Amino acid sequence: MVDASNRPQIFQHICKSLTTTVYDTLWVPSSARFVVLGSTARSTGSIQVYELSGSELNEVAKVEKSCSFKCGTFGASSLVERQLATGDFKGNLHIWDLEKMGIPVFHVKAHETIINAIDGCGGLGIGHGAPEIVTGGRDGRVCVWDQRQKDDPVALFEPETRDTNRDCWSVAFGNSYNDEERCVMAGYDNGDIKLFDLRTGKVPWETTLKSGVCGIQFDRKDIAMNKCVATTLESQFHVFDLQTQHPELGILSITEKMAIGTTIWGVKHLPQNREVFMVLGGDGSLSLYKHSNPSKRSLKSMEGRPYGITDKVNLLSSQPLSTQPVACFDWSPDKEGLAVFGSFDQCIRVAIVTKLNKI
Repeated sequence: MVDASNRPQIFQHICKSLTTTVYDTLWVPSSARFVVLGSTARSTGSIQVYELSGSELNEVAKVEKSCSFKCGTFGASSLVERQLATGDFKGNLHIWDLEKMGIPVFHVKAHETIINAIDGCGGLGIGHGAPEIVTGGRDGRVCVWDQRQKDDPVALFEPETRDTNRDCWSVAFGNSYNDEERCVMAGYDNGDIKLFDLRTGKVPWETTLKSGVCGIQFDRKDIAMNKCVATTLESQFHVFDLQTQHPELGILSITEKMAIGTTIWGVKHLPQNREVFMVLGGDGSLSLYKHSNPSKRSLKSMEGRPYGITDKVNLLSSQPLSTQPVACFDWSPDKEGLAVFGSFDQCIRVAIVTKLNKI
């Protein structure tokens, strides 16, 4: 439990109204800048770069492209290049040099239609192995890309038939603790969650939740699988203990239901403390939680097979900051407690979360 006097608080530092619909916000690593991806009223794509200077936000770059942007990541880029990968509403995957955004440094038609989710690994000193990008689309496909290999994905997971297509809403890299191991978790609109092993090309685990999976994330990418959080449409999120998979019981989880019935749009773990994570409320709120591990992570059944012990999560702080759903959120990788997020009121906000060093 967290002492009340040391309980973190969530504060709005800056709010800026835009003329675009905001779909993603991303800190530029090792800088005081962040990127805003979205759509203009003309359904064109917008990339805006802002710099935080005290209590001011200064726009330092802005470009407009032919198609609206849905998602982005810096996860596959080096700290020197800091190139931005984006997914758009026509299924295009682009990689951009933020200093020269006229022409992308990489482009591929990744999906038949909108790319809903993207994640990167192997860059920024996070995760082992080659720098790769995973995309999940409305066509139901999950594709893994290496920009050094043009046109074809290095791994592809797709529905068996068009009749079984499910909209893939969320993807995340994990288990990248050496140069051989890496996996992808994907969440779908019907509640399916699938774990794809990139080394074997198989699905070692899958489950189905009661409602669509809006967001999914491992607690860290560059360690052996530990925990994963999935957020859903019906005001619930699920914490999966991935360390132990029982042959019959599978991977155990706990379910947390928020007090206000609303969609939980996503989840972001604090880079400096993997036990702490923020969930994004459809009511415009941000809610901060902390994993509470049991004294033992597994027990043995009567047959001698290990099975996982469910964790607990504690609500540390919750704060309404917008009248519309919080659609995207990103922690600063460099300054603990600094964050940027966007909501459907066409605003971006810089937030500060205090006392994270006390939990």
